[in-house]
Amino acid sequence: MKIGMNMLLWTNHVTEQHFDIVDTLKKTGYDGIELFLGDGDLKHYTKLGKHFSSIEMGVTAVGALSPEQNIASPDKKTREAGLERLKWTIDMAEAANVEVICGPFHSTFALFTRQPPTLQEKQWSNEMLYKAAEYAQKANIILTPEAVNRFECYLYNTMADLGNMVQEVNHPNLGAMFDTHHANIEEKNQGQAIKTIAPHLRHVHISENDRGTPGSGQVHWDDVFSALKDIKYDGWLTIEAFSTIIPEFANAINVWRDYSPSEEIYTKGLKLIKEGMGI
Repeated sequence: MKIGMNMLLWTNHVTEQHFDIVDTLKKTGYDGIELFLGDGDLKHYTKLGKHFSSIEMGVTAVGALSPEQNIASPDKKTREAGLERLKWTIDMAEAANVEVICGPFHSTFALFTRQPPTLQEKQWSNEMLYKAAEYAQKANIILTPEAVNRFECYLYNTMADLGNMVQEVNHPNLGAMFDTHHANIEEKNQGQAIKTIAPHLRHVHISENDRGTPGSGQVHWDDVFSALKDIKYDGWLTIEAFSTIIPEFANAINVWRDYSPSEEIYTKGLKLIKEGMGI
């Protein structure tokens, strides 16, 4: 098991100017960081990957699709554009030595039809996810689509639904992720939700109900860590917290205030994980 920190607390585009933050996280005790793959090119991510490797920091990443790239869309060209974006994401991830790509890329974040999800939409999404997983296999990268709360997504909200999707896609390079923030909204019980997705679980986000310091809010952390230990989870535990430092990104995810100081988030969050998992 490895502990990571999502760089979205500071930026949605990591560059050399953020290396001091990464170095600090390394000294604090983190095994790796998580990047948002939005902008940049192969040269940029290769440079990032070299630095992370030089300080022995592992890397995971977050991917996303725009409305014009929605792989659950009824429009074939839109779905194909989404597949091309996923391939681009995988290429950038490979350059940066990324192990896992997570995120709600089974569809487009915060894009709603104002209707419940249809079987056809899920089938369209699954078809493209399978093709993306085939592409990711060549780069030795695991894709882990994310179930997101009802206010940010309608296609997949629970671990039961997400598990069905992974079974339908049925590809070794496609698993599932669990996010404590979203589960706090959608699931009846965090521990049971983890056990439901256990056969497919390849990535975990440690995130408080208000997106602030893990352990300072309402998430039932004892249930979370107990369940993770019960299923013998040995993948990444990555803290995801947000701030208003990048207004455009903050507005996109409905972050209107700073919840906790960044240093408190990554220091107390690390302590919570180590104590909770007994490491």
